[in-house]
Amino acid sequence: MRTALLSCLFLVAATPEAAAASGDDLRMAVWPMEETAGSTWMTDTSGRGHHGQIGPEVGTGLSAGYEMSYRFARREPDTPPARPGHLVSVADHSDLDPGDRNFAVTVRLRTTHKFGNVIQKGQATVSGGSWKVQIPDGRATCTYRGSRGTIELRAPYKINDGEWHVVRCVRLREGVLLTIDGFPAASREGWTGTIGNGWPVTIGGKLDCDQVEVGCDYYAGDLDWITIEAA
Repeated sequence: MRTALLSCLFLVAATPEAAAASGDDLRMAVWPMEETAGSTWMTDTSGRGHHGQIGPEVGTGLSAGYEMSYRFARREPDTPPARPGHLVSVADHSDLDPGDRNFAVTVRLRTTHKFGNVIQKGQATVSGGSWKVQIPDGRATCTYRGSRGTIELRAPYKINDGEWHVVRCVRLREGVLLTIDGFPAASREGWTGTIGNGWPVTIGGKLDCDQVEVGCDYYAGDLDWITIEAA
């Protein structure tokens, strides 16, 4: 019964408000991204204290209709130097690792570009596994890499149309599900195992990169909010 309930909650809790209604125990981080222009810290409203450092190249205090948002400028792929100021970084914490739990990352984004890592914890070869949401070729993609294997899902259609979209990447014991604007876009059965590393969460691209040997995959576009849930 609890597994079925959690699965249901993870499928429907696709906004900060819905995440809050589903219970404080599920909310690992809630970043509304409503800071004013020139802010250097991103506030976590979950109550867990996972505030983030905003790089000087990240635009804050931008209008997203009735809300505020962040803007990430376009950076040429694989063209040095690396731009760490393009990132928002949140310190490592076990709350932000899936471990062996159900886990979900949800982002509201708007872009006209066709590449970039939106959010991630760890990179492809780090010990302990990793997770990320990215948008290659304008198609939302989510990846969970754990002790039992890797599942990567890519949406069959593009969302780099300049409109706001909610991308949700859910990891359950039964498998991984990618939804866009509340509708299933891709899924795969399988258990990825335990995921936990000592890396920070980075928003807007990779942390360990040089744009020569390792591309930084910088995201270009706007972000309105991000939530992380686990149980």
